[in-house]
Amino acid sequence: MALQWQSLGATRLHIVDLDGAATGEPGNLDIISAIASTIFIPIEVGGGIRSVATMEKLLKLGADRVVLGTSAVNNPEMITEACRKFCQAIVVSIDARGGFVATHGWKKATEISVVNFARSLVDLGVRRFVYTDISRDGTLTEPNYTGLFELMDTTKFPIVASGGISSVMHLKVLKKLGAEGAIIGRALYTGAINLAQALAAVES
Repeated sequence: MALQWQSLGATRLHIVDLDGAATGEPGNLDIISAIASTIFIPIEVGGGIRSVATMEKLLKLGADRVVLGTSAVNNPEMITEACRKFCQAIVVSIDARGGFVATHGWKKATEISVVNFARSLVDLGVRRFVYTDISRDGTLTEPNYTGLFELMDTTKFPIVASGGISSVMHLKVLKKLGAEGAIIGRALYTGAINLAQALAAVES
């Protein structure tokens, strides 16, 4: 699949280690390493990254960026160290449900508002974010444009949109709003979005 998306023009591959997200330890390092050594487009990896050592391991395996979620909530000191050590390779995924942050593979709710969390992360040195509206992820409905815009307005840093993206029109709206990029998952596998056509439409 990695080779297929690359051949269709993908400019970056977003990989989520779901086993890692559930257990807190990466569970697919061999696969991630094989993908990184096979394709030439950059990859970013998230899921179960709870230590600076794990980040370093993934970057050495060939990841271009590491995406942090739960650890950004539970261990802000580690985020500061990671941003200092790896700079632009650090991305924080803000996974939201009803305006509040969720952790541990979206299983645990918190009382931390997305906006307040984003502000605290900027103070720690984070300079790029992924925003996922959990209630829309995999639903093929539409992105949460309001939540995304609020986050962009709060951070003033690049935001990648995720969750509910199911048409080329959604991608065009996200671009107009100022999103740096979009993560497309289920819509590609179901055929709701044709990657080559989507890239051409956004570029035009």
